[in-house]
Amino acid sequence: MKIPAALVLIATAASGAGAQGPAVSASAVPAFADQVSPSVPDYGLPGSWAAGPFGPGASAAVPAGATPAARRPRVDVFYIHPTTYKSVTRWNQDVSDQIVNAWTDASVIARQASVFNGCCRVFAPRYRQASLLNKDGGRELALRLAYTDVERAFDYYLKHQNHGRPFILAGHSQGGWEIAELLEKRIDGTPLQKKLVAAYIIGIGIAEGDFPRRFKHVAPCETRAQTGCVVQWNSLLPGPGLAVSAKRYEQKFVDAYGDIPGKQTLCVNPLTFDRSMPAAEAMRSLGAVPGDPGDGALRPLVAGKVAAHCERGLLVVEPDPTLELKPLPGGAVMHYHDLGLFYADVRANAVLRSDMWFKR
Repeated sequence: MKIPAALVLIATAASGAGAQGPAVSASAVPAFADQVSPSVPDYGLPGSWAAGPFGPGASAAVPAGATPAARRPRVDVFYIHPTTYKSVTRWNQDVSDQIVNAWTDASVIARQASVFNGCCRVFAPRYRQASLLNKDGGRELALRLAYTDVERAFDYYLKHQNHGRPFILAGHSQGGWEIAELLEKRIDGTPLQKKLVAAYIIGIGIAEGDFPRRFKHVAPCETRAQTGCVVQWNSLLPGPGLAVSAKRYEQKFVDAYGDIPGKQTLCVNPLTFDRSMPAAEAMRSLGAVPGDPGDGALRPLVAGKVAAHCERGLLVVEPDPTLELKPLPGGAVMHYHDLGLFYADVRANAVLRSDMWFKR
């Protein structure tokens, strides 16, 4: 399967969870075949996990205003972080790179993976993530290499930690792409699908028509309490850029299947998690994380400050200016904030779906 064009578009621009990150030197990008591949992570070692078998790490964060972390969680979440590696000289991160790991923990493990500690034990592997700043044909090979780590980490989790427990899959941007691959290759239509509470695949370009073409047995979530299903959204501010962004997302589906019905990107509004309610006013927002991703503790959640509606398959968001949330440079894309805008909403929904899995 080709790399999703929308992932390349967004992740190349975003390529990191925050406006700042580890400094890199600029030089020519070597061919992928000439790269000295970083060492394969050993998932039996603490250094290969940001959170999981050896402790929760930064995923234990609970911002003021959030519901408490679960004391005895009955569900797990397998979470893959977005791109936090900005090298322009190497295709894939060495997981022993402590500078990148520290930035990953501060900017996304604490701000994204922690969303799920209200329902779940968090398992977040470090992996040889692809540096999406690189602009050579090796990008797809770099993503495929990263996926081999994600799959091996998932296998380690299943063998040593799962013990038959239900689980949530979650990922954002590059992490969302990796989770979508895992869902397609290892869970869809297998016995593991019965253990799937939900898949939160955020910030990429899964189309409506990918069900059932790519995902033959797993469907989009239609209601907020449905289990075994997929949710996705891609946030941007209102304005004239909507049509251009929507067309770029749709192009991936058109390239794969032709210009046929189903090309619109899947959008599930996280303020309602109900496909029959694609729009919601700010009063429904349970709590957003203010400010840009970065070092330091999460600021207290602020409720009632984000309105959102689905339009042409994208989530048009209207955050209150007091939240101090910035789009990507040069545009209206709120990629960095796809989860932070809806921190408390996703947290509550993950708890609800987890409870419903057991009631089911």
